[in-house]
Amino acid sequence: MRTEETNEYALMNFKGGNTFQTVKFYKLSEDGTSENGTTLEEMLRVSIARLQELNGKFPCRENSIAITKMEEALMWLNARTANRIERGVEGKHLA
Repeated sequence: MRTEETNEYALMNFKGGNTFQTVKFYKLSEDGTSENGTTLEEMLRVSIARLQELNGKFPCRENSIAITKMEEALMWLNARTANRIERGVEGKHLA
């Protein structure tokens, strides 16, 4: 569930009924100002670490594949950022 105005997402708690916790992503405004928050890259790093921990206790093929795919997604997001930095458009509202 997303609150568009604030760039926040409500994540349902596990076994929490209708209880949620909020994740807020940073928001860059067209004038260059920003609101603090996390990034997709950071969410992937946390997810990878958590699944690696669980896979150490309960290893399976599916966990290993999911870790690999999340690592691949992180690699592509980092490549995108490097490309934007190289083009001088990182942190700007440009393609």
